Amino acid sequence: MPRLLISAAHKSSGKTTVSMGLCAALTQRGLAVQPFKKGPDYIDPMWLSAASGRECRNLDPYLMGTAEMTALFTRHAAGADLSLVEGNKGLYDGLALDGSNSNAALAQLLGLPVLLVIDARGMTRGIAPLILGYQAFDRNIRIAGVILNNLGGSRHETKLRQMIEHYTDVPVVGAIQRDDRLALQERHLGLIPSAELDDAARRIAQIGERVGAQVDLDRLIAIAGSAAALVSAPARVARIRPVAARKIRIGLARDRAFGFYYPDDLDELRAAGAEIVPFDTLRDQCLPDVDGLFIGGGFPELFMDELEANLGLRTQIRTAIEAGLPVYAECGGLMYLARTLSWKGKTRNMVGAIPGDAVMHDRPVGRGYVQLAETGRSPWPIAEGEASGNLRGHEFHHSSLENLDQDITYAYKVKRGHGVDGENDGIVVNNVLASYSHLRSLDAANWASRFAAFVRQSGWTNASVPSASPARAIA
Repeated sequence: MPRLLISAAHKSSGKTTVSMGLCAALTQRGLAVQPFKKGPDYIDPMWLSAASGRECRNLDPYLMGTAEMTALFTRHAAGADLSLVEGNKGLYDGLALDGSNSNAALAQLLGLPVLLVIDARGMTRGIAPLILGYQAFDRNIRIAGVILNNLGGSRHETKLRQMIEHYTDVPVVGAIQRDDRLALQERHLGLIPSAELDDAARRIAQIGERVGAQVDLDRLIAIAGSAAALVSAPARVARIRPVAARKIRIGLARDRAFGFYYPDDLDELRAAGAEIVPFDTLRDQCLPDVDGLFIGGGFPELFMDELEANLGLRTQIRTAIEAGLPVYAECGGLMYLARTLSWKGKTRNMVGAIPGDAVMHDRPVGRGYVQLAETGRSPWPIAEGEASGNLRGHEFHHSSLENLDQDITYAYKVKRGHGVDGENDGIVVNNVLASYSHLRSLDAANWASRFAAFVRQSGWTNASVPSASPARAIA
């Protein structure tokens, strides 16, 4: 399995642009490139998926066990010519003091040669001790090469190559000149998702062309091919599935406003007998014929005018929820289900199923990994023999819920993180579970199969909902 890790000395070194460019350039060569992203992330994987034509998969040492990560990696890398893992933050950065959830730990687990992207702005001789220090810090990590980024010109590149060749044994695999055309636009949660841009394909092709021309792709391919044989993890024990279960249809809000979904979660829903039915909250006037809804995260604040204008869909969703429609919503989905959404002095009406108002703030309200304890009040409680009720996930939101009813029911107590109010998360209304926390359907907590089982036994049908009328419309 040819494979490598694209990491960096620190965050904001340009490794996402480099990784995306490499995926595009190698794919253009005719290679099947399987991208992976280390850590919790939705936006970078969108770009990597678009650049490679293959779904990017997340590897997260905080949320996953080592056997589970190895199994996921080998399963999806098996059909590719080369697997490229993009790290997060710096090579040795992570939550744990011992580095057990760092990029370096992932490289050691999966036997990944490391290409270190170095933002070389303003650097000359100092680049040598930087590389030597990264080599010396952990001799179990193989730094197989460096890619110099943001170079100031050919003279700058020549000086850096001389220093690296003189003082280290690490090859320079690429040298990328500073170029505004390589920049990707950012906002409060990072890069702008590729799905929002009409010219995303053109940008990816342009970046692939420029990165491919400044990186020795043959040498990179050889480095990836030099990785030691990786023993496949034992096949995961199949989770218990309903016998001859009735097929269900789960509506998925997927459009410019909502798009934060892990492919593995959708795979688990399908494995649990669900057909995924996408719908557009901005354009579709009514819900498709579904048995449940999954509304993930995204940027509803950017599209709140369009969301408010789609009165027919908002009305139908609220009416369906009042009639018992099972719904799982995360972060942006929670905001959409609230009464109103306010941002930059504007307030717009949302679905109104949750008795609270979403308000955007300039700074993050909740950010990072979360630990949750289930209260037993979730619409789909823990099944016998499943996890202990302690869940791990992540959050990154700039909004809070205000004017909440005092008697709100919560599915989770927050042990680490912020959630809704610093103590609780997972608002339960009828058959809705809406939280700021993003979960992954993993061995430790398979929310997808629990949700699918609940949808199946709920018996809800579209026939339960009368057609929306002006009298029922949401103001």
